[in-house]
Formats: sequence, C-alpha cells, structure tokens
Amino acid sequence: MLDINYIRDNKAKVEDAIRNKGEEDVSVVKNVLEVDESWREKVQLVDGMRNESNVKAKEIGKLMGQGKKEEAQAIIQETSALKEKVKEHEEALNKLKGERDDLLLKIPNVPHSSVPVGATEDDNEVFKNWGNINKDEWRKPHWDIVERHGWVDFERGVKVSGAGFPFYVGAVAQLQRALINYFINEAAQKGYTELQAPYLVNEDSARGTGQIPDKEDMMYVIPRDELFAIPTAEVPVTNFHRGEILAEADIPKKYVCYTPCWRREAGSYGKDVRGLNRLHQFDKVELVKMVKPEHSYEELENLRKHAEGLLEALELPYRTLLMCTGDMGFTQSKKYDLEVWSPGQQRWLEVSSCSNFESFQARRMQLRYRNEEKKTEIVHTLNGSGLALPRVVSAILEAYQEEDGKVRVPDVLKGFIGRDYL
Repeated sequence: MLDINYIRDNKAKVEDAIRNKGEEDVSVVKNVLEVDESWREKVQLVDGMRNESNVKAKEIGKLMGQGKKEEAQAIIQETSALKEKVKEHEEALNKLKGERDDLLLKIPNVPHSSVPVGATEDDNEVFKNWGNINKDEWRKPHWDIVERHGWVDFERGVKVSGAGFPFYVGAVAQLQRALINYFINEAAQKGYTELQAPYLVNEDSARGTGQIPDKEDMMYVIPRDELFAIPTAEVPVTNFHRGEILAEADIPKKYVCYTPCWRREAGSYGKDVRGLNRLHQFDKVELVKMVKPEHSYEELENLRKHAEGLLEALELPYRTLLMCTGDMGFTQSKKYDLEVWSPGQQRWLEVSSCSNFESFQARRMQLRYRNEEKKTEIVHTLNGSGLALPRVVSAILEAYQEEDGKVRVPDVLKGFIGRDYL
C-alpha cells in the first residue's frame, strides 16, 4: 500500500506506474484522492465540533460554580445535541476511511527508477550470465529420466489429488530433501534465522503481503475455516511481525523458511507444464528480510547474490534478469528473476525471484521500527526464493545425467546424499 500523502504529492507518477505495470484505467488515483479530500474535510469538521464541545464543557463548569444552574442546563442540552452530531459525523468519517483504504489496496507499487519500462517479458534486461550452456543433443528432458528410473509418479499423483501433485520416489525424494537442507544451511551461515511457518494463513496475512486483492484466483481456499493455503512462505514469514514496532537494534531481520507451496493456476500448456516445469504443489526455500529503508536496495543486491551463489555451487548455468515494469508484479518496486539452463529442454527456467517491496507490504501490515529519536518508521521488506525446488531438481537431472542413463550427484550435495550417483 502506498502512503496517501505520497499519492497526493506524486499523482502523475503513480498514474504512470499503473500504466507501466499494464493497467490502462488509472481512475483509482483520482477516486482515492477525492475520497481522501472528503475524509480530511470531515476530520476538520469533527475536530471543530469536538473543540466547541470542550469549550462549552468548561463554560458549564464556570456557570455551575457561579450558581447559574439554568444557564448551565441550557448549555448541557446544546452539548448533548453536539455530541450526537459528532457521533453521526464519526460514522461517516469511518465509512470514508474504509472507502479510501479499499481504493489504496488497488493501487500497485511504484517501480524504482532503475527498473526498465516495458510491457512483456521481451522487455526484461539480462543483468548477468553465468556458466557455459550445454547443448549436447543426447541429453534427455527430466521427464524421460524420472520415468526411466521411476523417480516421480505423476499418474498416482493425479489419482490421489489431481494434475500438478506428483509423488517423488526414492532418489529424487532424497535429492529434494538434500537440496532443502543445503539451502537452509547456506542461509543460516549468512545470518538468516530459520523458521518453520504455518502452511495456512488468514485473510489479514494474505492482504498484508499483497496476495489479496490481487492474486485470490491463484490461491487454494479453505472456506469453512476462512483460511488460505500459502502460495509461498513469503506470506506467513513476512507477517511474522505484523502490527509490531521493532527495536532499531533488532533490524535487519533475516529469515529462511522451507515450506510446500500451493498455486491453483498452472498458467500455460504443452512443454511449459510438462514434467516438473509447473506444478500446483511444490517445495521452496524462501528468504525474507525486514530492513531500514536506506539499506533496502543494498540488501536486494545481497539477496540476489546469495541466490546466484546457490546455483553456482550446484554448477548450474543461469542468467539473471532485471524485470521490466510490465512483467514485475503488483507489489514489487524492483525484481530480479534467476533462470537456470535446462539442457534437456534447451530453454531457460525460472528458479528464483528476488524482490524489494520498499514500504508497500509493511504499511499494509503496520510493521514498523522505533529509531534513535524514538519515532516510528515503516520498515522495507524483501524476499527471494533460495531456491524453488522443482526446476532446480529437473535442471540437476538433465545437467548431471550421463549417456548410460546414470545421474551424478552434485559435489555440494554428496555429504547429504552419501553417494556419487542417484
């Protein structure tokens, strides 16, 4: 959520941000400012009436002290009528505030000045390339590899749950567990505190991180209990300190959390969803930061470098994209995507997004810290995948396969798996 004062002072900039993020209708800015103006006028009116009531209350005291009870009684009746009017105006004031807040929730975050303006993924900029692209023609896609070895059972997953809910069997189940442990250990060594978070969240949590009112259709809902299955650990972890005022000495906060994730919309067809490319349930290790505003872009670069370092340790070629305005999302001010090279499919696959939200999420959650002057300020929040498992698993299977069908274990995972081959 943007600060209403910021919108008031930067109306054209906010409208441009909405257009650059792919929305043609910018009337929400005009509407929210009109409601805010009405709200401020109503505040002045109510404050004036309260002040008048306070003045009359003092006058009543003086009259009573002078024994002028009849005059005092007349003013008491006036103040009673005035209080009723104040009550009516307060109800209108609360209604206006609710309307304003609803409109504010519909306005996307403003992109950072370093973000390229663009409409589609074709307008993203390649920020970094790492590793040599393997184009061996004999390499098979991961779905052929797992079928040959019986490592992933898609059919039984469909039987038990539906499409996009596979079973991992034997060596690939062990590979996933090894990756999760490795990713968490690496984050812990860099100062992240490990959390185990709830997999179900309430509406306030989903609203706090911006999943609603923007991505409701992507989330699985448990209507009887009014809960959402998390689409990412970002939601529970960022909400961990919702409504709190942190001590300045306690920030930055850095958390790492493994969870399964659920997303309803598979998104596309054909090769894009084949095998492990796009699932409804998948595993991910998430990194979340809560920092001072002046440090957030430095922390974004550190977050990106951490995720890149995991792929480099796994010796998986990747590229880092600086996402354009139209391909960035509703809540982010700046975002990098990391894409790993899939030698069996000969294409790039996203395995991480590293994002800075500035104060957008924290303002929704009223997540603040108290500075040296004892004043409260909104923190900046960031998160990144460190990393998402399915496509990392598929990239390992394809990159580490040998012509005889065996799949080697990456060196950094051998201590977790205990052998050289899966």
